[in-house]
Amino acid sequence: MPGSRAVFADRIDAGRQLADALLAYRAQNTVVLGVPRGGVPVARQVADALDAPLDVLIVRKLGSPRHPEYALGAIGEGRARLVDAQALRLTGVGGSELREVERNERVELARRGTLYRSGRERVPLVGSRAIVVDDGVATGATASVACRIARTLGASEVVLAVPVAPEGWEQGLSDEADALVAVTTPRDFWAVGQWYERFDQTSDAEVIRFLARGGA
Repeated sequence: MPGSRAVFADRIDAGRQLADALLAYRAQNTVVLGVPRGGVPVARQVADALDAPLDVLIVRKLGSPRHPEYALGAIGEGRARLVDAQALRLTGVGGSELREVERNERVELARRGTLYRSGRERVPLVGSRAIVVDDGVATGATASVACRIARTLGASEVVLAVPVAPEGWEQGLSDEADALVAVTTPRDFWAVGQWYERFDQTSDAEVIRFLARGGA
């Protein structure tokens, strides 16, 4: 259980701590992008502190068919795609299996885009600083795809910001973002939820609420 070692009470607390680490980015032309679902409550706190607009950047992990929590890669809006060739070799997942996983995840990707935006236009990123926020980084696959999407949509600067990431996380992500910000980077990292006292699953309804207004 993470309780005795937790750094954050919950995602709201994590977002406030992360916002403190990002105050130097408070300026015009900054957009905060939360990665659903768990990254959106964190991003809401950051957006409020920086007085910046909030939008979602929808990314889906491509999990192994036999061990869904094990990431083989990730996909995102705008046909962004990243596949970990080493993970495929280690798991023995074949091309047809991966394509089936991806088909299912693209259905969910489309569903979430329609639901979360509810007809609203995407916040423009052309020429903006995009701060991509999630509730933590583990393998980095979804974070990588999220940064690529922000860049593809026209962001002139991409900052990846999370409450917690494993020690040395910069090595795998420094090519994807112009800056990397984490509140804590523990050496004995094994899961994002390890560092939260409360790490309940964020619901679609909560994502919609956080996007619609500020606060907890």
